[in-house]
Amino acid sequence: MKLAQILYSQGFGARRECEGLIVSGLVTVEGRPCDDPFAEFTPTGLHFTVRGESWPWFEKALIVLHKPAGYECSQKPKHHPSVMNLLPGPLRRREVQPVGRLDEDTTGLLLLTDDGALIHRLTSPKKHVPKVYEVGCKHAVTPEQIERLMAGVVLDDSPIAVRAAACESIGELGLRLTLLEGKYHQVKRMVAAVGNRVEALHRSAFGELALPADLASGQWRWLPGPEVLYPA
Repeated sequence: MKLAQILYSQGFGARRECEGLIVSGLVTVEGRPCDDPFAEFTPTGLHFTVRGESWPWFEKALIVLHKPAGYECSQKPKHHPSVMNLLPGPLRRREVQPVGRLDEDTTGLLLLTDDGALIHRLTSPKKHVPKVYEVGCKHAVTPEQIERLMAGVVLDDSPIAVRAAACESIGELGLRLTLLEGKYHQVKRMVAAVGNRVEALHRSAFGELALPADLASGQWRWLPGPEVLYPA
């Protein structure tokens, strides 16, 4: 693949813009300067830099973001900044999308990708991909509340009960809740249905992927591929 085409596929602008970056000497490939936009490279596994910033080539982008509070998971936010503001220009131009949504006051693990088939696979209720939430509650958590969350509660938008795949208390006011669905405000509504209230909400895992301990709030990281989300 021609170098200009590689940059174009990774979101660095229109083809002419990518050619200009290369001709201007702003691109290196595997540590070596390259000013020929038509130089051919095998893209798989390729690393290059643009204006000194290192980038790996991926046919489909998949990243994990440690979402801070105060950001909306929307391209067109209404009341708070978009999580897209936390990403560099090339990823925004690739039109990566959140895999499911977290409320503006919810923190933690957020996946983003430009792979539509993967988004469907990860968010379809039929796939039963687990999501783990750490919940801070207003009132003390009781064994009865945990039992009800495991048995299933009826929410106001469906007569069919929804249940936690796993649930345990964390201290007096905390819950660790695992869900296989992704209904609107599901954690908050489930906790309210058993007589408590969510005061803080943090997603700590999605599938087999736990939020990396060294990924600070507001930071993002490439993932090698969707296989990190599934059991080996």
